[in-house]
Amino acid sequence: MLLGGLGCTMTTSAQQVNDNNTPLHLMRPQYQVGYGVPSVERVKQTIDRVLHYIDAETPAVLVDKRTGREVTRLKDINADTQLKQGGFRLTSYEWGVTYSGVLAAYEVTGDETYRDYVRKRHQLLADIFPYFQKLHQKGQQFDGNIRRVVDPHALDDAGAVCCSMIKAVLREKERGKSEEFATALRPMIDNYADYIMNKEYRLSDGIFARLRPQKNTVWLDDMFMGIPTVAYMGRLTGEQRYYDEATRQVMQFASRMWVEARGLFRHGWVEAMTPHPAFFWGRANGWAILTMCEVLDVLPSDHPQRQAITDLLRKHAEGLARLQHHNGFWHQLLDRNDTYLEASATAIYTYCLAHAVNQGWIDAKAFGPVALMGWHAVESQVNDKGQVENVCVGTGMGFDAAFYAYRPVHVMAAHGYGPVIWAGAEIIRLLRQQHPKLNDSAVQFYDEEVPTNQPIFNYDGKIRF
Repeated sequence: MLLGGLGCTMTTSAQQVNDNNTPLHLMRPQYQVGYGVPSVERVKQTIDRVLHYIDAETPAVLVDKRTGREVTRLKDINADTQLKQGGFRLTSYEWGVTYSGVLAAYEVTGDETYRDYVRKRHQLLADIFPYFQKLHQKGQQFDGNIRRVVDPHALDDAGAVCCSMIKAVLREKERGKSEEFATALRPMIDNYADYIMNKEYRLSDGIFARLRPQKNTVWLDDMFMGIPTVAYMGRLTGEQRYYDEATRQVMQFASRMWVEARGLFRHGWVEAMTPHPAFFWGRANGWAILTMCEVLDVLPSDHPQRQAITDLLRKHAEGLARLQHHNGFWHQLLDRNDTYLEASATAIYTYCLAHAVNQGWIDAKAFGPVALMGWHAVESQVNDKGQVENVCVGTGMGFDAAFYAYRPVHVMAAHGYGPVIWAGAEIIRLLRQQHPKLNDSAVQFYDEEVPTNQPIFNYDGKIRF
């Protein structure tokens, strides 16, 4: 019998395997989710499957809620007009994340299917915005999914969708495209940005805050729900005040939420609470490092807070890498390995670590293998339909471990879809831009293309020479 197809004799009745007659170091490991350097083609196939699924589950269609009939003419819009319901909501913050992830996939792959997915939905919202704005001004009630666009009441309503629209506009401008699309989106962008900058509840020092679950609570989630849009408004408008506000918010969150000894962020901080418990929820830490990536992507190189944010991102990356499970995932509570392995946080970390490597903020040799392990884990959670499994459902804030440990998971939890596509897009960029190889069966990142020892184990466990 051959050892893994390598021509190495295995145990027989006539001969026992030993160190003299068998290269034992070439035995195939029994990886549970795959290991090695994936192909660009396979990564693209995975995110294509996700895109196909969400396209079917998010119809860009208006209907009359009384009759169920499609509304095809803008002049027919009234208070009974609503967005056709699919599996996910076109205007939720989770779908703002999805739009950003899909735009990133278009940027990397050039596949216009990704661009068209976002543009179709952004354009629909732009088309209907002035009509529903007039209804709102008249005091009429209408579909809540549209209401959050016209009259946002929380950072969740505004930030992520707005940021995706700014990215779409910037991409159009960078390519010298028609101003028509940018002009259509700008009223919504300005409306969202006005809410974030001028209407969101804050503490006395200006940090974003909420009145739940306790008065004057700071949520780590709100780093992502608000700060990237502020930073991107700086890029869109050229106004320094947006950059200054975005960086001020990052450092204010860090002053309350960052736990230096752990290299992680606590999920919640309550002004009147002493001490401040630290529950290191996976997805919230994802929002934090994703925020830093988003801010650094647009922050001017000479901004006085750029180095401080870069240093914080590096420390966070180190803290996260230490806690990665050997199957590539991260736990629901990051520092408690008796909690389940969760897919959305894993996808966010995979994107952020790969992106930080590609941007040169962190060392490819140290973090590239971590990102590839993360991708193998993420890919294992995308089923044949393109659904993302083992995603924690929407989660409030608790101050006990059981609250987080027993949060349900569900394929219809919208939080997983954007991060998976975003992660896949950045892994494709990583594979094209970096030089990962297997050497003695271990993933290594090199400064240039180099030959390595054989054999090489593909992600599917097969050996190629």
